[in-house]
Amino acid sequence: MSSETLPAFIESSNVERKQSLSEEQEKTQKPRVGEGFEPISKRQMKKLIKQKQWEEQRELRKQKRKEKRKRKQLERQYQLESNSDGNDRKRIRRDVVHSTLRLIIDCSFDSLMVLKDIKKLHKQIQRCYAENRRALHPVQFYLTSHGGQLKKNMDENDKGWVNWKDIHIKPEHFSDFIKKEDLIYLTSDSPNVLKELDESKAYVIGGLVDHNHHKGLTYKQASEHGIDHAQLPLGNFVKMNSRKVLAINHVFEIILEYLETRDWQEAFFTILPQRKGAVPTDKACESSSHDKKSADVEGGLDSDSSDEENSRHELDSQHKEEKQDKENSNQSTVNSVPH
Repeated sequence: MSSETLPAFIESSNVERKQSLSEEQEKTQKPRVGEGFEPISKRQMKKLIKQKQWEEQRELRKQKRKEKRKRKQLERQYQLESNSDGNDRKRIRRDVVHSTLRLIIDCSFDSLMVLKDIKKLHKQIQRCYAENRRALHPVQFYLTSHGGQLKKNMDENDKGWVNWKDIHIKPEHFSDFIKKEDLIYLTSDSPNVLKELDESKAYVIGGLVDHNHHKGLTYKQASEHGIDHAQLPLGNFVKMNSRKVLAINHVFEIILEYLETRDWQEAFFTILPQRKGAVPTDKACESSSHDKKSADVEGGLDSDSSDEENSRHELDSQHKEEKQDKENSNQSTVNSVPH
């Protein structure tokens, strides 16, 4: 081989070597069956595609939320401007007469609830706060033993609670700052029934959402601590298909309604949800007496029909006896005739 052709040969051999190396790298990089590679299923592929679309639309969703908030803000501003410069609102607020009655939600049962029930308790407290702000006779609202899971949930999902007005939120237990003789614990297990509300007292509602897992707990605690207890006069005015235990916000709203109307029955039927199947006790009594009368009438009809049937049987038996006697007399006559 001449010196002229030697560089060309070396260069071509280098090119071939590079090509073979690249082919080997491709082969090693390709997944082989049975070497730990699992093919992606159609379902997994769909999930990956949906996840990618979700990530791509993140900014679009954020922009839509901003537009929605802006639209609501403009609507509120328009309502305020069209409300005669707020004169109507000022007139409504002047009609409000604050009650001296203290209404406490006792949140000392935090450790007895799972997170799902803590969230329900938070929602019920939000409802109580909103209703008290709208009420014509708002109460002195207290939230006591505030901490633990409830506070954490409120911090994460409702940061505005720190700016709530007309409410006393305290980490202490209510017995630490309210006299025992002023306290009345509201519990459906109490044998005492309220007749009216004393606005000089502090009424306590147990902040426990437990789906009846801890029956009689609030009554037991009130008794052990020597605190007066009572239940709302629900059974005197209402007959329900379901149990008498009410949600926290329902008890709260019933008390607000009673302070406005001074009528327990109206308060109950204004607040109780339809699913409870509540009817006035007088109507329930009328219904039961009507059912009883109907049953008596049916029983009377049955007895009359049975009497008629018995008399019919007696007549039939009498006819049979007369017929039998007649046959016997005929037979005796035939026998007495001489042959």
